Amino acid sequence: MRGPLAWWKDPWRPPRVLMAVTVGYLAWSLLPVLIAILFSFNDGKSRTTWQGFSFRWYWGDATRSVWHDASLHTALLQTLKLGVITTAITVPLGVLFAIGIDRWRGRLPAGANLLMLVSFVVPEVLLAVALLFVMTSLALPIGLGTSAQVIGLITFQIAYPAVLVRARLATIGNQYEEAAMDLGASPMEALRRVTVPMLVPAIFASTVLVFADVIDDFVLVRYLSGNSSTEPVSVKIYNTARAAPTPALNALATLLLVLALIAVTVGYLVYRRMTRGDDTAGGGIAAFAGEA
Repeated sequence: MRGPLAWWKDPWRPPRVLMAVTVGYLAWSLLPVLIAILFSFNDGKSRTTWQGFSFRWYWGDATRSVWHDASLHTALLQTLKLGVITTAITVPLGVLFAIGIDRWRGRLPAGANLLMLVSFVVPEVLLAVALLFVMTSLALPIGLGTSAQVIGLITFQIAYPAVLVRARLATIGNQYEEAAMDLGASPMEALRRVTVPMLVPAIFASTVLVFADVIDDFVLVRYLSGNSSTEPVSVKIYNTARAAPTPALNALATLLLVLALIAVTVGYLVYRRMTRGDDTAGGGIAAFAGEA
């Protein structure tokens, strides 16, 4: 056991107690996920008793496997549809929002920054209930289903690209644009040819983050789904698990997990490659928060 004096001399050496707590937390968090993945390869119908290794619930079963069950196909396609559409709309809107706030002067930017930060702490269920009320009680032309889900997800996710891009803008400053304009570029040319390329790492990170979060969302898409054809994987797993659960649900969840991990890993590697040797990549969040 290290004493206070030893810790003061070498604070970067992790104490055993902290290491044990960290390892215990990671094991407790990952154990249910690993068990769910393991039973997706179970040969029997049980989700608690191991009956042999097989790919039955991926493609072996002729009626209930992920490969052959049409309802699971519909849920998976709906998840990918929501992820692609929401990401394609949310990221450009967030980028424009961040650039607009960065260009505005006066009290409006501070209020907009505060609004973006508040959106991180607003409970998702509160937003879902509010959108459900608006779309069902105010006679809007938008009914429950894919359109309502996309609108809800955009409303909830737009803060991510806005904050990330705003933080990036806070780190690079405006000296590059000013230098370009001193060389004869117009403000729009300086923005398009100088600033936007420097924002690409933040834009790409926002894209990966939004997509990974959308395909994992449950609360918003469940409240705003119209029928079974608009239920994504998360809602499908929840509804089926309450009725007649099979290891096919584990297989479907495993595929979704793999998809999210691939997206995050690729995004992380590409982001590292983009920001290699870039001295403006760090400190953005601190700079952004300081202006809020």
